[in-house]
Amino acid sequence: MPLHEQPDSEIVRQIQSGDAAAFDELMRRYKHPVVNFIFRMLNNAADADDVAQDVFVRVYQNLDTYRTEMKFSTWLFALARNAAIDRIRWRSRHQAESIESAPEIVAASGTAEDVRAREIGAQIAAAVAKLPEDQKTAIILSEYQGMSGAEVAAVMRCSEKSVESRLYRARQTLRTALHHLLE
Repeated sequence: MPLHEQPDSEIVRQIQSGDAAAFDELMRRYKHPVVNFIFRMLNNAADADDVAQDVFVRVYQNLDTYRTEMKFSTWLFALARNAAIDRIRWRSRHQAESIESAPEIVAASGTAEDVRAREIGAQIAAAVAKLPEDQKTAIILSEYQGMSGAEVAAVMRCSEKSVESRLYRARQTLRTALHHLLE
């Protein structure tokens, strides 16, 4: 069976056996979702790329600790979450921002609908970024990554009830913050 058709568990087994092409396939599958997840946590593209690279280094170095009874993507996103939280903590200790990390101002182009959609997207992203870390993580994994409550609970190492509670509080906060868009 071609590498791209094999399940994650088989690819992990091949990587553990020293197959570099299998690791390339794993990165091809998960690089974009991991970068997107981290970007939504950090709200900074350069940091998201750096942290994602660190995550895949950690994956390679710690693949022997992966338990096959757990879904690989759950384990991977738990590593990504921890790495993103580490970066957030690092940022809080190093408040000085460089000119490279300042947000870029992009000239609006396209139709009025495109511009409005980008504005709404930016408002939603800003509201999500302001959520407490546990709520932000739950919303991003659930809504943007499409994970089930059980998968989110496994990534966050908490109960499904706790995830439901965090999602409820996050949605309430977002409704309040974005009420002007809902009218």
